[in-house]
Amino acid sequence: MFSLPKKVTIIEVGPRDGLQNEKNEVPTEVKLAFIEKLQVAGVEEMELTSFVSPKWVPQMKDAKEIVGCAKKVGRQFVLTPNAKGVELAKEANASSFAVFVGVSNTFNKKNINKTTEESMHELKPIVEKLLVEGHFVRACISTAFYCPYEGKIEPAKVLELCSEFVSWGVDELSVADTIGMANPQESYMLFEALKKEFPNTLITAHFHDTRKMGVANIFSALQAGVDRFDTSAGGLGGCPFAPGATGNVATEDVVNMLKQMDIETNINLDTLIQAVDIIAPYATRPIETGMYRLSKSK
Repeated sequence: MFSLPKKVTIIEVGPRDGLQNEKNEVPTEVKLAFIEKLQVAGVEEMELTSFVSPKWVPQMKDAKEIVGCAKKVGRQFVLTPNAKGVELAKEANASSFAVFVGVSNTFNKKNINKTTEESMHELKPIVEKLLVEGHFVRACISTAFYCPYEGKIEPAKVLELCSEFVSWGVDELSVADTIGMANPQESYMLFEALKKEFPNTLITAHFHDTRKMGVANIFSALQAGVDRFDTSAGGLGGCPFAPGATGNVATEDVVNMLKQMDIETNINLDTLIQAVDIIAPYATRPIETGMYRLSKSK
């Protein structure tokens, strides 16, 4: 019989990853209300925003206001693609940083116009400085399973990239099925290898729900010993540089599954649904997650 963790940490990525690709402009005050309701629901780790060029990701143009006005609850990440983003985030008094690199060279070039190797070369001094300054740093590993341009990614390439980040001393690896093409067997095998290879580093799984296997992949990762998951309230999300990718796996569906298995998240499901209610009118597509549909049919 497999063993499962007694407690799981949910890292809510809806305010950043969930909204970055929305075509409708979401007012800053709505984002802040969304964030606050997620906090009231019990979310203690959250990806708030990203300090990227508004030219490329206009939805994140209010990053400074979001960081400055959001209530300081738990650990709050900001995504920073480069040195300029890091400096802007520091000016906004951000304390926890996320950097990202694609295992796939082609994806990385499409995303930030650099090869994976070039990105790592640029990021190393940035990450090392952040760590010396006492900041929490998570490394987001994109296209860890499949790439929209290169197809299947070999696990050895993922382990190699993660190993380099770990050698720098990063606090966490967030390993992503960016286009939602992984299956539960692939999820188990990769995360089992990551947990074995990096026992002293936080390992987080990040799944998209393109083929409606996000929850199944999370269950497989649980069996491999993972107890941290990136999820997005309402299943919002998608990557502007990953054709075909749909939203992230929905926070409410994951919390419900864990609750049914007596795995603690400290997140109140009813309040979480209220958070989705706040952002739903601004979503480009209808929110169709299982728990949200059930809550509306009562």
